[in-house]
Amino acid sequence: MELFEVEIVEVELKYCERCGSLWLRPRGQSGVYCESCIPQMAEFPPVRKRAEKLPLAPSDKPEIQGWSEGEVFLCGEGGNA
Repeated sequence: MELFEVEIVEVELKYCERCGSLWLRPRGQSGVYCESCIPQMAEFPPVRKRAEKLPLAPSDKPEIQGWSEGEVFLCGEGGNA
């Protein structure tokens, strides 16, 4: 009896952010374009990440009337926003 080695490759279903087609990419990788769109997108400059928003300084926080630190009020019934 002959034994076979089996390799398991985990993949994710992904849509191409250029053409919208569905494709499978290896799990954990960050590719966003399908194989046919990669060469076309290589012609464009790389996308720059947006600058992160800085947290508000304590003096810049808006005041909410009736709110005190540490108090949280939750409504247990739905639909009462």
